[in-house]
Amino acid sequence: MKSRRWTTQLLASMLVAAACSGADRDATTERDIRIVVVTHGQSSDPFWSVVANGVHDAAADLGVRAEYQAPGSFDMVEMNNLIDAAVASGPSGLVVSIPDGDALESAIRAAVNAGIPVISVNSGGDVYKNLGVLVHVGQPEYDAGFAAAERMGAAGVSQALCVNHEVGNVALDVRCQGLADALGAAGGAVEVLAVDLSDPDDTQQRVAGALSADLEIDGILTLGPAGAGPTLAALRETGRLGEITFGAFDLSPSVLDAVRDGEMLFAIDQQQYLQGYLAVVLMTKFIETQALPGGGGVIPTGPSFVTAETAADVISLSERGVR
Repeated sequence: MKSRRWTTQLLASMLVAAACSGADRDATTERDIRIVVVTHGQSSDPFWSVVANGVHDAAADLGVRAEYQAPGSFDMVEMNNLIDAAVASGPSGLVVSIPDGDALESAIRAAVNAGIPVISVNSGGDVYKNLGVLVHVGQPEYDAGFAAAERMGAAGVSQALCVNHEVGNVALDVRCQGLADALGAAGGAVEVLAVDLSDPDDTQQRVAGALSADLEIDGILTLGPAGAGPTLAALRETGRLGEITFGAFDLSPSVLDAVRDGEMLFAIDQQQYLQGYLAVVLMTKFIETQALPGGGGVIPTGPSFVTAETAADVISLSERGVR
């Protein structure tokens, strides 16, 4: 509890300090710092647009330059190329997500070997140290899956479906593993269902098919908000909306509406705005002082659970692009 309280106080202090720094700085004066941010998520995506908002807001507050880049789809080859290009451009610092440590290892190590400080965000909490990354800002994914299972178990779930839209993305895989371990410890079980969210109709049919094939399923967890819509449609199609306990990772307007209306038990908010914002703050301060809070480590931004009681407040924040 002491560690969690310290982390919360640290994050609050950093945000206040960054805001004050930007407010006190002449608007025409900028630090000579350029930070390139390369993630696996496009800024047009509802989730990643909030990360990008955090990046750009922090850059504006601190008077630094930040460039947000991502491949056109979940493509590790293209992401490698983007990191290589960023390294070749000689930035002051590099921020990356690490959905696949093996695939991105050579590109990230090239940055580290070139003397470019690297911070990871969102995914990579399990591998960042081995790659020479300074600090990771994000949600401990296994813990989030485990916590989701605890809430679902308390609601009576024993047989759950984990809907995974990017099998092979380690961050998503371990969410399912946390769910499975927690429910398994209580005598339950989890089935992982692979889907392709580029085809929502197919996703709906896959979820509906899984529910029809196993009538014992009494809980569903989707690993992103884009999977929630087809899943809700599948629950309606099979007549099991309200009968099956449903939760989702991350936020979107439709997810928040469903939580508010009682169609979903919860949405897990990893507070991705903070991931983008804090990464730029940490990088800027490291460049200037060579110091990191706690000497490095993982700075958790989640999980935070949005429920029917809190959804209305979060909806207004989501409309502003900060949740």
